[in-house]
Amino acid sequence: MNTVPPSTRHGTGQEQFLTILSREEALARFEEALFPRQAPTEKRVLSETLGLALAEDVAAPVDVPPFDRSNVDGFALRAADLAAASQACPVRLVLNAESIACGTVPKISVLAGTATPIATGGPLPRGADAIVMVEHTHPAEAGAIEVRRAVSPGQFVSSAGSDMARGEVLLRAGTVIGSREIGMLAACGIARIAVVRKPRVAILSTGDELLQPGESLRQAAIYDANGPIISAAVTENGGEANFLGAFPDDEAKLEAAMRDALAVHDVLILSGGTSKGAGDVSHRIIGRLGKPGIIAHGVALKPGKPLCLAVCDGKPVIILPGFPTSAMFTFHDMIVPVLRRIAGLPPRVDAQVAVQVPFRIPSELGRTEFVMVSLVQGQEELVAYPTGKGSGAITSFAQADGFIRIEALADHMPAGLGVQVTLFTPQVRIPDLVIIGSHCIGLDLVVGALSANGTSVRSLAVGSLGGLAAARRGECDLAPMHLFDAKTRSYNTPFLGDGIELVPGWRRMQGLVFRPGDRRFEGRGVEEAISGALADPDCLMVNRNQGSGTRILIDQLLGPARPDGYWNQPRSHNAVAAAVAQERADWGVTIAPVARAAGLGFIPLTEEHYDFALVSARKERPAVQAFLAASQSPEIHAALERAGFVPAA
Repeated sequence: MNTVPPSTRHGTGQEQFLTILSREEALARFEEALFPRQAPTEKRVLSETLGLALAEDVAAPVDVPPFDRSNVDGFALRAADLAAASQACPVRLVLNAESIACGTVPKISVLAGTATPIATGGPLPRGADAIVMVEHTHPAEAGAIEVRRAVSPGQFVSSAGSDMARGEVLLRAGTVIGSREIGMLAACGIARIAVVRKPRVAILSTGDELLQPGESLRQAAIYDANGPIISAAVTENGGEANFLGAFPDDEAKLEAAMRDALAVHDVLILSGGTSKGAGDVSHRIIGRLGKPGIIAHGVALKPGKPLCLAVCDGKPVIILPGFPTSAMFTFHDMIVPVLRRIAGLPPRVDAQVAVQVPFRIPSELGRTEFVMVSLVQGQEELVAYPTGKGSGAITSFAQADGFIRIEALADHMPAGLGVQVTLFTPQVRIPDLVIIGSHCIGLDLVVGALSANGTSVRSLAVGSLGGLAAARRGECDLAPMHLFDAKTRSYNTPFLGDGIELVPGWRRMQGLVFRPGDRRFEGRGVEEAISGALADPDCLMVNRNQGSGTRILIDQLLGPARPDGYWNQPRSHNAVAAAVAQERADWGVTIAPVARAAGLGFIPLTEEHYDFALVSARKERPAVQAFLAASQSPEIHAALERAGFVPAA
């Protein structure tokens, strides 16, 4: 960028400001001269990454939890055995001859009428599909217990991969690492990660009148407040501050100090010496330090008019006004956005805390409950989506923006209620794009491309039907879905409704999975395999959760049949694969890429359509248009094909 040399006022020897620019114009020119740029990265051990930004996406190398586990101390059993249990009619269960603690591999299957003692975190034994809490049971004679209440399938059970699924992108490049993110990464066994190195920022104060705190104050001198203030503000905003002291208004000495600082730092910030007085020399030196030099000298701010922005051979050089109030106002308003961007950190945005709850949130009567939530933008106000996956889930905490409180005397929070969210951080940012519905590892490819281009995305996996409901309420931009309509023999389109249109996604093969070598399935077609499985009482299935497209497909295959394991209902494809691979089940239905990653046998069942329900009123939003362009790009199509998907024509 060319700069105009300063004019000279005749007879005064005082240099004038360049053309005064608006705040927006000055910042736009400054950023245009600096970006795009390759952020410096480094590998660090997990304990040394706090406050840094991820340099690349991080995917889970393992399922978390790696097996179905108990969330409470109690007894593993079959929920069907307690269907008729009540205070008046307790059910008696015989205890199996083992007790499962953390780290104990179960050896005895839970058969009908039996139960196995299990500790919190213990692996769920084969045959069991629920846990009853120990305080809800009573000892009985001859090694048995009595239970006086029914339980639901999956109660107090965390399925394998329900928190973090192997191959799932856990954290996106640019995510700021906090204690919650460190917990996620540690839970996956990740010891080192690539982060954006903190920009090294040199801070110099200028002025003959400056003294450092602690020195004796002489006449006409002042203490240097700018140096410490700016250093602290740099640290607060992701930089590595190095205060080099105060320098007198000696042009030669100051130029030498500035050159030395630029040689070993990424950013140089000075305060003072940028006005038009005869002693203000800082801005005169910049033109000799590198191209393009001064970008803006004089900005229409009050306070802060003397601000000088420059770029010298790719490195930003900033001269802040000398008065502390002006210096800090311009730093936070003009410099912080650039510094945080160099550090790979998100912009500082003030978050709203008044939200609406979209649906009823149940709670346990007698306990004050704190429900962690993620915030999305609804039609008129912020909407809080609970992010809970169980008390043992790391992601519930890491992905939440804050929490809402349900009082002990309430057994639920009503749908549509306006509440206050307590934020975990003042820097919550409402995402540019909200995707709510069925999750697919193929979706990570599209979201990753958007994130790389600066679009923030929030993706909440609630199933196809849950996503459609969110779209109809106007709480998301897109709802991924794979719903088959038996009447029309078609996918997704029959379910759309007014104000929602279909965006084609990709095709993915659903199939029956089993352990290689299992003669009940090896070399057989789908119908023969399912018939054989239903005929074998020892053949245990693993199902999917209600509301998922896969569950609807399974129910169509089984008809009225409810084989053993039907009520084992994990919420992800990875959990199904884990149950079969770990011999807690013998067969289930999942998608081909997950089956392949788990090393399972696969019988193709149907090629389903994974498409997107688009809220028509949001179609023209920039983030939505960016998603549509990315999902149809040749690069994403090629990536989908490599992952085992077939992009829609």
